[in-house]
Amino acid sequence: MAAYIVFTRESTRDVSELETYAQNVGPTLAGHPITVLAAYGRHEVLEGPGVEGVVILEFPSFDEAKAWYDSPAYREVREHRFRGSDYRAVIVQGE
Repeated sequence: MAAYIVFTRESTRDVSELETYAQNVGPTLAGHPITVLAAYGRHEVLEGPGVEGVVILEFPSFDEAKAWYDSPAYREVREHRFRGSDYRAVIVQGE
């Protein structure tokens, strides 16, 4: 059953850290069955506080999503995202 990781960027603290993240996140996808469904496109917040951007990634399963998120390669790269911004990240299993 498909699963999705939804990232919402709530605020930016350091643009250079986010640029480093953006330059290095691509190689972490190698070997993982990821489909990018949306990445910082037009969005509208219908409820709750505003966000700066949204990314939605699709995986074949919840376990595959966790495997990428917890992979050594992504753990290293995501530190730049942590330093550069405030994000919310959620894994949700599809129907």
